[in-house]
Formats: sequence, structure tokens, C-alpha cells
Amino acid sequence: MTRNYTVSRRLVLGAGVKATFLLPTTLIADLAAAATPGASRRAPGQPAARARRLVVLDPGHGGKDPGAIGVSGTYEKHVALATAFELKRQLEASGHYHVELTRARDVFIPLEHRVEIAERHRAMLFVSMHADALTDHRVRGASIYTLGAHASDAQTRELARRENSADRFAGADFRGSPPEVAEILASLVQHETRVGSARLAHDLVGALGPNVPLLPNPARHAGFVVLKAADIPSVLVEMGFMSNREDEAALRRPAHRTEVAQAMKRAVDAYFAAAGQGLHMAG
Repeated sequence: MTRNYTVSRRLVLGAGVKATFLLPTTLIADLAAAATPGASRRAPGQPAARARRLVVLDPGHGGKDPGAIGVSGTYEKHVALATAFELKRQLEASGHYHVELTRARDVFIPLEHRVEIAERHRAMLFVSMHADALTDHRVRGASIYTLGAHASDAQTRELARRENSADRFAGADFRGSPPEVAEILASLVQHETRVGSARLAHDLVGALGPNVPLLPNPARHAGFVVLKAADIPSVLVEMGFMSNREDEAALRRPAHRTEVAQAMKRAVDAYFAAAGQGLHMAG
């Protein structure tokens, strides 16, 4: 994937917009261990045959933020992490990818810091994984979301509001981006990044559709904070609704989570194939 230029939040903040991002001390050791040479894009002089596509998976919620709680008591944070581990296993087993997780245990991470982790690792893709809840327990099915200045529909607007409110668990010491920073970041998302995000969303719909129930018009968009990396194609996948008894029961089953991960891997493969990032480079 070729980029003509890169704009990051660091550039925005350096231009004079003030914001504070506090990294939880529990993450310092994790990030230090994760910041290995293999976690970045191919270094100059490194043989192409050893290259791996760097994908960051973001299991939603965690720690003191359980996310949605299912009708039988299942926590979204556990479903998201279990499925992310399975997708990481499948992607890395293929030999084509190196995968980092924004969290590998039950720990809370503010939304902006999840984006920082993806940028730190110079990710080529960012996939945030969730299983939300609705007041209407009849609604079921997976859906895929990209960043948009306005929500594509009322249901998505409410979903984005709930996902973005996860930072209420951050406590008094956390200060996220003020509205003017969010607006600047949204305006700086490059055309290439938007196209890449939309292409990945399209591939995910196609890959999930045959085996996983989908919402009507499953490719949607809204102002999700976790999707605001300026130069990384990013999507948020709602794997189902914990508020629906059938969806929750399915997501509790390892076999179903494996099937969801398999479909998501096919979508990632298709994305890189279409982007000209052929998988022949991996050994």
C-alpha cells in the first residue's frame, strides 16, 4: 500500500492543538515488550521474503469496563478477547501476518490509547472487535462500521455513542481529545485511508455473510473514536448483539468464534490481495 504522505495525531498536536493523553501504568510493560523489530513494517535491507503484514486487533472494552452484558450474563469484553485471540492465531498460522493486540488480558485501555498502539506499531490494518447490546432484544446479526462525520442511521448513532462512552471508566485523571481535535482528525483522514477502510468493510460483509447472520445494510458508518487513526485503514466489527439470546449463545461457543475468525481472516486476505499487497511475500 503506497501512501503519498502521512498525517498523524502527533502532527496535529504539534501544530498547537493541546490535548493530554495519559498512558495507564499497567500498559507500559506490555507496550515495551510488544515494541520489537518484528512489530514494525519491513526495515530497509530486510529481505522481502521475511515480510509480514502488520495487523492490529482491538478487543473492545476490558478491565473495569465489561462492555455489553448478555441476556445470560456473558460479558462483551470476554467474547471480544477470545475471538481476537482466535483471529490472531489464524492470521499468524498462515505465515503472512504479524498481529498485535491492543490488549492481551482483562485490562482497561482508553479509546485514544488503542489508536496510539496501532500507530506505535505502524499497523497496516486496525480491526476493533465488539458485540454490543440493544434495547430491542429481537435484533441480531453482525455489522461492520467505518469512520464517518455523521452516523449512517439512528441505530448506528446510538451504538457509536455507547462505544465512545467507554472512556467514562477512565476516571478523573484521563483527559481525551477535545472536540476541536476530533474534528481536525476527521478532516485529515486521507482519501486512501477512507477507501481502504471501505474496501475492508466490503470484504468483511462478503466473508461473514454466508455463515454469520448480518444486519440489514451491514456496512455502516459513524464517528467512532477508536477508528480515528489518520493513516491506518480501520473498521469496527460488531460480531452480534449480546442482547439477543441467539447471538449471545452463538458467541459463547468456541466453534462459532472460530467460524467468525475464519471469515474475518478471509476478508483480511482479500483486502491485501486487492490492495496489491500480495501474500506471496510471506514464506
